This record gives sequence, structure tokens and C-alpha cells, in this order.
Amino acid sequence: MRNIDQAKQAVREMVWRRLIDGGGAPVDSYGKIPGFYGAEATAVGLAELDVWQRAATVKANPDYAQLPVRVRALKDGKRVYMAVPRMATLQPFYLLDPDSPGIPAEEAAGKQGASQVARRVGVDEMRPIDVVVCGSVAVNRSGARIGKGAGYSDLEVALLIEAGLVTDRTVIVAPVHGLQVVEEDIPETEHDFSVDYIVTPDEVIPCTNSRRPRGLVWGDLTPEKIAAIPVLAARQRTQ
Repeated sequence: MRNIDQAKQAVREMVWRRLIDGGGAPVDSYGKIPGFYGAEATAVGLAELDVWQRAATVKANPDYAQLPVRVRALKDGKRVYMAVPRMATLQPFYLLDPDSPGIPAEEAAGKQGASQVARRVGVDEMRPIDVVVCGSVAVNRSGARIGKGAGYSDLEVALLIEAGLVTDRTVIVAPVHGLQVVEEDIPETEHDFSVDYIVTPDEVIPCTNSRRPRGLVWGDLTPEKIAAIPVLAARQRTQ
């Protein structure tokens, strides 16, 4: 596992340097899910896909890079579940209702706006997910992806898989800058998921290696990680 973690970190380091040096993202993007330039164009490209047009419910990360996609989802009349940062509550998702956002979509889809107007919901209150929008540091054309290393995206998807809300029919999408698309192999472990589409400001890339975990991989979670995430701590007590 340590060798895999080191290999993933090497890919992250390469992409952060390439993205910043290449002018694809602000200089403070290092160590983060990059808020890349051209994110608005990824929302436009994604909205042209049939899978998006058919979708009623979207789950998204709260990262700034995916803000235009969250805004587009609300404007397109889609129900949006946005992860609460760090899953720091027993109800680890915000429900953004397109019919009653209370404030403009551009505000409601942001972290601060969602915390003001959105209701927090637990997995047992949620509807099946048609599209998952995931923040990523790097992806390759097979669909393998990595985030910044905290593992929240993997945990969110695993929870939703266990609840039957993310299935093989759910489409997973990574909106990224073209400089984040790498040719190198990205190591994958049991808890990793792959993406079905990569959407850059310039193209949509269908991916070939659909991969979903079976659910939470408890052996990969440290006691500290479980204790820090209330929904995991509660689930462990029922095991």
C-alpha cells in the first residue's frame, strides 16, 4: 500500500507542477483539487451529453473547480447533492433543490451559500444518483483518477454504493483541465473508483475501464479517520 501511495503522490506532484507552470490554474492550486481555468467550458461540454440531459439527480464535490457544473445542474432543473466539506456531520450531504434555491444558483451552489440554504441529509434520505461529478487532481484515458489524497470522494461514493444509490448505471464524470489528463498509469486499490467521462474545456473523453468498489473498505480506514467522520463512526458501531 505504501508503494501505491507513493506512486499516486508522484503523479499528483507532476500534475500540480505541470498545471501551474503551464498556466492552467492559479499558483495556489498546489496541494488542492485545482480550480483550473476553463471550468465554465467543462460545464457546457458536460451539458451536451445525453447522460446529463437524461439525469434528474447529480452528486458533486464541493470543490471550486466543480462550481460551474453545480450551477448548471441547478439551472437545468436537476436535484443536486453536494458533499458537506470533510463529511463533518451525520448528514454528510447538502440537498440543493432547483425549485426552491432561495438565492441565485451561483450562490446556492457554493460552499457558503449551500450552508445557508440547503438542508443536510443522510444517505437514507437520498434518491438514486444519475451522475456523479468528482473533483480530481489527475485522470488518465482509461478512467483511473486520483484526488488530493484525503480520500473523501472515495468514501462518499462507497457510502452511496452500499446504500444502492450509486450503481453500474450511474455515470461518473471528472471535469478537469487538459493538463490534468496524463498518459501514465495511475495505481488503483480496492476502494478506488474510475470515471466514465473526462470533460476538459476542449473535449469530452469517454473512458474504457469502468470500476466501482463494492462499498466501504474498512481495512483501509484508520481509527483516526473513522473517528473524524461521524457517519463512519456511527456505521462502525452497528457492524
